[in-house]
Amino acid sequence: MQLRAQAIAGHNSNAPVSYAADRIELQDRQNRVVLSGGVDITQAGLRLTAARTIVNYSDAGSLQIQRITATGGVSVTRGGEAASGDVAVYDFNRRIITLAGNVRLRRGTDTLNGGRLVIDLRSGISSVDGRASGSSSVSGEPGTTTTGNGRVSGTFAVPES
Repeated sequence: MQLRAQAIAGHNSNAPVSYAADRIELQDRQNRVVLSGGVDITQAGLRLTAARTIVNYSDAGSLQIQRITATGGVSVTRGGEAASGDVAVYDFNRRIITLAGNVRLRRGTDTLNGGRLVIDLRSGISSVDGRASGSSSVSGEPGTTTTGNGRVSGTFAVPES
């Protein structure tokens, strides 16, 4: 099922990234930073919260984020839209955010539930699958689960007559 996750998908993925956490560990040899404990990452109105994140970067003269992998009660919000799941991967090169495991997408009173949500920030199109497995880069991650019977479910508001 495809839908327009307009607030999140309309995000400026070139904006600077700010972060806060209870603990930060810089792992220079692996070109990554591990943030843990109440992680709060923001970028141009997009907010990602989780228990733990790994931020992979390249260091070619200046640090450039390549990927953020978040686990533990992951929530991604922007405007009136919120998505949550067990695991999230924000791939900065592909401009794609993928959430997997017990995924919920809410916009106003509309809801969608599934196993995996892929938000393409370039096209503005999001897709929800019933199962967490698939071609996503988060398949096989610890904590990834399927929801219900592997189907997408939800509720859409209907205008009153």
